[in-house]
Amino acid sequence: MSGTIEHQIPPALGAHRVAIVAARFNDEIVSQLIAGALRAYRKAGGKPAGVEFVRVPGAFELPVAARRLAFAGQFSAIVALGCVVRGDTPHFDFVAGECARGLMQVSLETGVPIIFGVLTTETFEQAHERADIAKMDKGGESMQAAIEMASLLSRW
Repeated sequence: MSGTIEHQIPPALGAHRVAIVAARFNDEIVSQLIAGALRAYRKAGGKPAGVEFVRVPGAFELPVAARRLAFAGQFSAIVALGCVVRGDTPHFDFVAGECARGLMQVSLETGVPIIFGVLTTETFEQAHERADIAKMDKGGESMQAAIEMASLLSRW
């Protein structure tokens, strides 16, 4: 599969509401992810009232916020955005691993697709490249996945 799934986006969001929960830690990078996600949302026909936006301190806090949003029953999908860059300690492994596990648990527990848009990179340079909307646009890809899953699950 190529680096983009744009061809699979439904032409419009319809009644689907999407939440974005984003970490403030590594904000320079996460802000790029947010910009990409919002751009993809608008491109798919999303209106401002159809997206809820929440900030949390860091990636470790994403699962609990996503869980609260999922149980609110107002969202067809949730996009979790963050950035964890490997350092000199095992902190990276705990934060990245537990964030991923927590988000998957919330998704399986609630039936609401929680999209893992958390960058886990070795360097800040890699993170910038992945977040940049002119390069890899992982924020946009995360929103595209959310829209696709919301559309798919609504058919069942």
